[in-house]
Amino acid sequence: MQRVSPLDLQGRLAAGEDITIVDVRESGELEICSLPAVVHIPLGELSGRHTELDPDHCYALLCHHGIRSARAVGFLMQQGFQHVINIEGGIERWTDDVDPTLRRY
Repeated sequence: MQRVSPLDLQGRLAAGEDITIVDVRESGELEICSLPAVVHIPLGELSGRHTELDPDHCYALLCHHGIRSARAVGFLMQQGFQHVINIEGGIERWTDDVDPTLRRY
């Protein structure tokens, strides 16, 4: 499973890499703290909604600490997605390393 730190992902995005962040947290979690321009598919809905995603596109999966997103990456890989990345440490680490102004929970 490919992993990326939030800081490395931010750098790749700033360099123009075409990576879409998929946030697998619940709606209530996104209301507390979220990144702009993410695709929101809660982990519990991913098995029924993964067809909304292009299997040839690159996705970075995000959750609170990186555990649910790792499960999501594994599931997508089983469905034939080859360009999926787990964001290590999730939004919690993103607030530490990239944007400390984000609200923590």
